[in-house]
Amino acid sequence: MEKPTFDWDEKKDVENQCKHGVSFSLAQRAFLDPSRVIVEDVSHSSDEDRFYCIGKVNEGIVTVRFTYRGDVIRIIGAGHWRKGKRIYEKENRIHR
Repeated sequence: MEKPTFDWDEKKDVENQCKHGVSFSLAQRAFLDPSRVIVEDVSHSSDEDRFYCIGKVNEGIVTVRFTYRGDVIRIIGAGHWRKGKRIYEKENRIHR
């Protein structure tokens, strides 16, 4: 399997780091988690399909909002969000 290519807006990355404490370069590691969960972002009205990738990065669970632009994964936002963690734990049957 080929390594995915990522893209993002640099200004949005800085804003995301200030707001959520997660850089997009770190967030892309969520896609490497073999237990990652991908779900469609059905609440976001847009001209393009959007998704969440929820995966383990270091010791935490990171939720990454993204879209596909051709063969490139465009990261839109990322953070350590409780809802994403609950989905990850449910899908991977982790009980705490």
